[in-house]
Amino acid sequence: MFKRRSTYLQQFLWLTFLFLACTKEVPPPAPVGPIPSSQQVDWHELEYYAFVHFNMNTFTDIEWGLGGKSPELFNPTELDTRQWARVAKEAGMKAIILTAKHHDGFSLWPSEFTEHSVKNSPWREGKGDVIKELAAACKEYGLKLGLYLSPWDRNHADYGKPKYITYYRNQLKELLTNYGDVFELWVDGANGGDGYYGGANEVRNVDRTTYYDWDSTFALAKSLQPRMVTFSDGGPEVRWVGNERGFANATNWAPLRRDEFAPGVADSKQLGTGHIDGTHWVPAECDVSIRPGWYYHKSQDDEVKSLEHLLDIYYKSVGRNANLLLNLSVDRRGLAHENDVTALMELREALDDTFANNLAKGKTVKASADRGKGYDAQNVLDGDRSTYWATDDEVLNGSLEVDFWEETSLNRLVLQEYISLGQRVKSFKVEAMVEGNYEVIANETTIGYKRILRLPDTKTNKLRLTILDSKACPTISNIEVYNTEEF
Repeated sequence: MFKRRSTYLQQFLWLTFLFLACTKEVPPPAPVGPIPSSQQVDWHELEYYAFVHFNMNTFTDIEWGLGGKSPELFNPTELDTRQWARVAKEAGMKAIILTAKHHDGFSLWPSEFTEHSVKNSPWREGKGDVIKELAAACKEYGLKLGLYLSPWDRNHADYGKPKYITYYRNQLKELLTNYGDVFELWVDGANGGDGYYGGANEVRNVDRTTYYDWDSTFALAKSLQPRMVTFSDGGPEVRWVGNERGFANATNWAPLRRDEFAPGVADSKQLGTGHIDGTHWVPAECDVSIRPGWYYHKSQDDEVKSLEHLLDIYYKSVGRNANLLLNLSVDRRGLAHENDVTALMELREALDDTFANNLAKGKTVKASADRGKGYDAQNVLDGDRSTYWATDDEVLNGSLEVDFWEETSLNRLVLQEYISLGQRVKSFKVEAMVEGNYEVIANETTIGYKRILRLPDTKTNKLRLTILDSKACPTISNIEVYNTEEF
């Protein structure tokens, strides 16, 4: 009798131990390297939005105006920012960034600090404000508003002198205080050269690293819009991808050694890849126009990018851990051109068809190992980006095997890391079970916020993701699998 009781006690204690072990809270992995701010995470989730180049250059049929054209030339006869917003919304975009002022210095709002603006144009009898109208349209259609304010001003008489910086900051204050929330301030690297400059018609060069006192200027901007991210060549919060063709490199780190860059001072090759040892979280944004030019030119009406080209851009931007900023060249009427709209809707339809049916949803997944309670493999299929699979701290590799239960055709794979703890994965492979054996169908490097792979057409009942190397224990938040007809 005593022996039996002893056995029961041992079993009870063992079961209690197992219960406690299974229910014990497991600490999350420690962050590794720089991590994104909450506003940067919000920015990542936008993924795809519109650039709108519409300004004086629209009416002069050139790309970079010298700044000496009369405001009287600006007269869009049918300007409708609601049409821009409606098109962007229907295209699946989540925001619009507008060229509030390009290098020629013409301001699309009635700026208190210059006469070179819409207030001296015939449009709306000089009482119009394109920014105000667009802000209202974005609000109506549930889009975020972003603004481009060129640091270079080829119209202003004081450009190149210290007091121009006061002017630039005054305009920045107007834009960031008068139009509601702004999600992104866009600052490009074109700084200095020939221009009108109040009639001087001369070349004025500046020291791009010091002239604008960027640290102070960006600090001012952030004080006015704390939730906003700021874009320039090297950040501070979002970086240029290093080209205007709309693609990031296959290896793309969000971290960047930010202090090595400034607006107009950048190594485009490094910007396309980022730095594995980056000091700050500065993810890449891919800017590209739907036409050959950034501004509308009637001669390019038949040169809108094809669906195949736009899809390739999408996969090499959003699909490579970057956001896509696709430019619409609003025409002289003040409308997104019909050819551009048609191309956007074709792209939307193709993307909707491609990502309509997640073949991994509701299926089972098995991991080679996991960290414990709260970090198991099934998290990668639950559709919740806040949950993730993770291994123990010392484990820098591991695999996840998705079981489809039956033979399944597939050719697209979406992978996401839990980036709030940093970007980790250095290399991975994808294998498919074919006739009882795993065959490698992809060998890649980084993942980041999102990686989309165009896989070869494959029939399989199991797909395996293997993390080969990682900066720290991997944290995978999402796996999606699709099959689509090639476009």
